[in-house]
Amino acid sequence: MTRLSDLPPEAIAALDRLPLPTFGETPWAQAPRVREARVAIVSTAGLHRPEDPVFQGGATDYRIIPGDIESGGLVMSHVSANFDRGGFQQDAELVFPLGRLRALAAGGEIASVAAWHYSFMGATDPAGMVESGHEVGRLLRADGVDLALLVPV
Repeated sequence: MTRLSDLPPEAIAALDRLPLPTFGETPWAQAPRVREARVAIVSTAGLHRPEDPVFQGGATDYRIIPGDIESGGLVMSHVSANFDRGGFQQDAELVFPLGRLRALAAGGEIASVAAWHYSFMGATDPAGMVESGHEVGRLLRADGVDLALLVPV
């Protein structure tokens, strides 16, 4: 992981010049109790099934991951040069804790696990991902998801 203090002064200055978005008033959504929630995973680890297209640099799209997949059946095509894949290679649950969600559902800690989960490629300007984010929101709603576990990687 690169720290800001490790970067050259020119890189720090370039980051300082990036525009920061402003957000207006957004109404809060009333969430159900966690024990009553249907939960999905949304990751930025660039995960997908082996047969899906790999993520390219600057990708603004997403991959759909079926809820019945085993975490060992996922591939990571995250493109950041600063990204350490070691943890994922040892245990995919670190970036996609689907097995843990299943255990929580089996133990009654959550109501259910979503039928579908989603992965984006995190080394992308979020401004270009607005349309994809709205699509995933609609898909989550159609699946009856009450709670999304965001796993930023």
